[in-house]
Amino acid sequence: MEKPSRVAVIGAGPSGLTAAKNCLEADLDVTVFEQSDQVGGNWVFNSRTGHSSVYENTHIISSKAWSEYEDFPMPSDYPEYPSHRQLHAYFEHYARHFGILDVIRFEHWVDHVIRNEDGTWHLKVTRPDGAVVEEDFTHLMVANGHHWKPKNPDYAGHFNGTWLHSHDFKGVSDEWRGKRVLVIGAGNSACDVAVETARVADHVALSLRSGQWFMPKFMFGRPTDVLGSNMPTWVPNRIRQLLFTGLLKLLQGDYYRHYGLPRPRRLALSHHPTINSDLLDFVRHRRIHPRPAVRELNGDTVIFQNDREEAFDVVVACTGFWISFPFFDPALIDFSDAERVPLYRKMMHADFTNLYFIGLFQPLGCIWPLADYQAKLACREILGYYARPANMRQAIEEEIANPHLDFEAGGRHSTEVDYHKFRRDLKKELRMAGIDIGRPPAGKPGRYKDFQNAS
Repeated sequence: MEKPSRVAVIGAGPSGLTAAKNCLEADLDVTVFEQSDQVGGNWVFNSRTGHSSVYENTHIISSKAWSEYEDFPMPSDYPEYPSHRQLHAYFEHYARHFGILDVIRFEHWVDHVIRNEDGTWHLKVTRPDGAVVEEDFTHLMVANGHHWKPKNPDYAGHFNGTWLHSHDFKGVSDEWRGKRVLVIGAGNSACDVAVETARVADHVALSLRSGQWFMPKFMFGRPTDVLGSNMPTWVPNRIRQLLFTGLLKLLQGDYYRHYGLPRPRRLALSHHPTINSDLLDFVRHRRIHPRPAVRELNGDTVIFQNDREEAFDVVVACTGFWISFPFFDPALIDFSDAERVPLYRKMMHADFTNLYFIGLFQPLGCIWPLADYQAKLACREILGYYARPANMRQAIEEEIANPHLDFEAGGRHSTEVDYHKFRRDLKKELRMAGIDIGRPPAGKPGRYKDFQNAS
């Protein structure tokens, strides 16, 4: 006799919450394990170092129109780019509205996940009182996030000053006044940290290994991702990239001549976009000083690739995160060094039909609405309404060989997708599973109730 389905979800961040919501809507027995004492994952601000990577002034870099869950819009009085506090409140309301809080075990740390001989999953979990409990589940949804384990660069030499990873940066105070700060990186965290520290510190330098495109949050009076969503998915990638590249050059000018920044070697959308409306302004005002890649460290001094030597008090490494599943034996699951994560639709493993990764992708946009799609698909398969490809390895290889855009190689883009094309892909799978999702609510106020008014 087949065992009744029992689903474990690891993590109560945005992806774990929507995984649990879909399980509840599908009448599946679900338990969520969350190491924190509240929902929200990375969006729970804590001034101390912890799982969360947000800092005091963090705002989302995708618009609320393309960040809200499609069945639960953000309040109408939220700005177009909400703050971390607003997002945390949003996730708490989402969890309360859909009854998710009743199935979450807070302050439960998943120590180890083992695959039983019958294919089910055995979890060893530490409770708040320190006791270890062990339970079996027929299905496992992993939603522990991929922006929590810092990836630090490895340079020759030693730095005597204060060294931080962006994960540990929580804001600036008067202690930063008079400091000389080096920020390493060119992604969203690096630009945010550089701008924030430049408001207070005496001198801020930004070290870039290569040229990057910097997109403003607003273009022609509209959020950039809302503007970009007007371009149909059938437009050839190169045409789309040429249009964005030309538009950025027209609006911003030449990066090297006007800003002293390295010129990007590839078209826009060849790498994960850096969205910041302040960085270029700060560079032009010489409050942020571009520097080349770091070569080595020498006490209080940093030596750059062009042989320039400069003294700093603080170095903030905004150098990304490892994809990590500390509860799995690496021999079973390990994507830390993968240049392309081998999962079908970024969620299904070739070897395990009862294992799902929810939210393990990096879109040119926001993760959460599409994590909701992934969770719907997982639940449909558990209920027997969806059949995955017969040859999963071939399907995964085809997906890897045909990315939505020609992203640069390397771990930074191991899970990269285009938001609208990935949404299209997931909608196709959901139609096969008997669910037809209509047009998105983005830019259509009033289509759904705000959560304050939801019963």
